Amino acid sequence: MEDNALNRGLLCAILTPHYEVVEAENGLEALNRLRQDAGSFSLVLLDIVMPVMDGYEFLRVVRDDPELSPIPVIVTTQNDGESEEVEALSCGAADFVAKPYKTQIILHRVANIIHLRETAALVNEFQYDRLTGLYSKAFFCRQVKELLLQNPDRKYDIICSDIVNFKLVNDIFGASAGDRLLKTIGQNYMDNTRDRGICGHFLADRFACIIEHNWEYTEDMFQEACARINAQSQTRNIVMKWGVYRVEDRDVPVEQMCDRAILAARSIKGQYKKYFAYYDDVLRSKLLQEQKIVDSMESALADGEFEIYLQPKYRIRDRRMVGAEALVRWNHPEWGLQSPAVFIPLFERNGFITRLDQSVWDQACAVLQDWKKQGLPDLPISVNVSRADIYHMDLTDTLSGLMRRYGLNPSSLHLEITESAYTENPQQIIDTVSHLRELGYIVEMDDFGSGYSSLHMLCKMPVDILKLDMKFIQSEPATLVNQEIMRFIINLAHLMSLDVVAEGVETAEQLDRLREIGCEYVQGYYLAKPMPVKEFEQLIKKESCDMR
Repeated sequence: MEDNALNRGLLCAILTPHYEVVEAENGLEALNRLRQDAGSFSLVLLDIVMPVMDGYEFLRVVRDDPELSPIPVIVTTQNDGESEEVEALSCGAADFVAKPYKTQIILHRVANIIHLRETAALVNEFQYDRLTGLYSKAFFCRQVKELLLQNPDRKYDIICSDIVNFKLVNDIFGASAGDRLLKTIGQNYMDNTRDRGICGHFLADRFACIIEHNWEYTEDMFQEACARINAQSQTRNIVMKWGVYRVEDRDVPVEQMCDRAILAARSIKGQYKKYFAYYDDVLRSKLLQEQKIVDSMESALADGEFEIYLQPKYRIRDRRMVGAEALVRWNHPEWGLQSPAVFIPLFERNGFITRLDQSVWDQACAVLQDWKKQGLPDLPISVNVSRADIYHMDLTDTLSGLMRRYGLNPSSLHLEITESAYTENPQQIIDTVSHLRELGYIVEMDDFGSGYSSLHMLCKMPVDILKLDMKFIQSEPATLVNQEIMRFIINLAHLMSLDVVAEGVETAEQLDRLREIGCEYVQGYYLAKPMPVKEFEQLIKKESCDMR
């Protein structure tokens, strides 16, 4: 900006071949133009002596405006005096050029300043998260490492947080509400660590900070923080979980420290009124054991360590065996026989469950083929189908291939699909299950009663058999309400021409209650526990002899 039209024309002639130039004849006019679209300007060339608003006043206004202050200003002057340069620098000027203007000097000064600004912007973008203003993950880890090196005698904690069901905030209230919530959380982290620690924003809803260990943490502290965030972000019922990692081994990479704090936070998801947890030896042991399982799973599958056990299903009215459920066990050479509760949840998270399921189906089909060759009774075997099998593989082709290979009828392999799988992508489930039933497979809805949309799902889903969740059966003491709920479900299933299997029967009293309300089939430890295939075959042969 320059009040002298001749000088402005000269500057425009020098700059226009290389840049888009906007002219202003005084500081106020220039300020108004900058405020209209500050983001489109890379540099300001400023004459100190101007009418209406001089250069010094312009510099002070720009310096104090957060939107304008990042724009560098080069001052043009005819005065060689040092005082004028010092005052301009103190007001925020980035550089000087002398009059009369020299083309190459102007172009080089402008290019250098713009390059410096762009480089600073890239560095700033690397260091800071744009949404919250906190450090990025990489820079946070670098700063924490430096802090720990500089303060070897001080004790520190790393605290990380997760928002429970953060995705729902964006889905229900919109992305702007989600961003507002993240900004509020970021501000709270800054307020709580100001001059006492470092904080960063990682992906999505994950935040981290390191703070000197000066007190013990309490549930009330984190509950109050959660309430404050809800109030400030104008959200309701947002629940956060925090994990605390005490920095003891400083050789552990900072990123791994954060992972451990996050693991602690995740360990209390679903626990009401539990807001924080420490990473401790119990969690460490769990993490190490999970890593051992992951390291062993491929070789275990190749070596045939995963074996099926069969649990009989009985018809209540005559106690006759009518089928079996295939349950997987891991017969580890060092750890011994492992329950599925040890490894199935982990395999569901890491995706290995699809390969394990296929191994179980293959073993079950091999057993059915062997029974056929032995002339044993034609008993169906139920196998579990996980949601990953439905979403990530061509289920019908895989099963049809097994039927051809072992020469089996699809009705001999019952497919158990857990109720919770039906709620995630109902149409895909409906299409898949409908096709499977058309091919002759019997489909069972497993764990019915454990989800939130049971009756709704029951009306929509094409299934043949309903398996009542074991919690329905095992509730003690039995109440009239509980009994009538089960009776209602069984009557509803019968109206829909569905058979009902009650699993988890452990006492004679539970069996009598099920008989009284009209349940046809049961399985559970009271009648028979899961057993190796050979032991199950002996049971079949014994029952066949008893029937003669």
